[in-house]
Amino acid sequence: MGRGSFGVVAILLVAVCETATATTFTAEITDQDGKPVVNAVVSLLPDSKNGMPGASTRLTNEKLIDQRRETFVPLVTIVPRNGRVIFANNDLTTHQVYSFSPAKQFEITLARGASSQPLVFETPGVAALGCNIHDNMIAYVFVAESPWTVLTGADGRAVIEDVPPGNYQAQVWHHRYPPRRELPSARIAVSTDTTRWAANIRVLTQSGTRSHAGSY
Repeated sequence: MGRGSFGVVAILLVAVCETATATTFTAEITDQDGKPVVNAVVSLLPDSKNGMPGASTRLTNEKLIDQRRETFVPLVTIVPRNGRVIFANNDLTTHQVYSFSPAKQFEITLARGASSQPLVFETPGVAALGCNIHDNMIAYVFVAESPWTVLTGADGRAVIEDVPPGNYQAQVWHHRYPPRRELPSARIAVSTDTTRWAANIRVLTQSGTRSHAGSY
């Protein structure tokens, strides 16, 4: 866990005991002002990865990232390791999509109305996307190693169903979390009861995330 000024402000784990037939893990992510954090990626990594199923056993293996009004849609896309992404251009102009990230490096040109061949993302991590023609266009592909990986909604909540009981490392990533800092995390004991994790993280302002080519 990072110890700098942008580290985790506080992490609170609360186990809520209920009668349930399956284990449900709920994460609640807020920022330094106590506001819900949308588009945060929450992952559960078991202490022993030997028996961990492949991420593709639970995550959709192929996703579509569209381009409309000079914007990538969606902003954050989760794919499993070796998952595929198709880029579509439904904009009124040509786009040149690229990534210089260690997780995936590529550059493709998409004319108006065109779609790419599926691109395979082999390496776990985050690929930051941009457009060489429109500098304002930014998006992210999170390549998951764990099948228990989800995205928070507008309320800052992420729910993972049917988590096997055991000990896990819960991690959260967000595109406005300071680059190259250790991700906020906590050890979580998942039982047959509902488990909740509340994490309060410090994120950068929007103005601090414009340049991203070398961040991920």
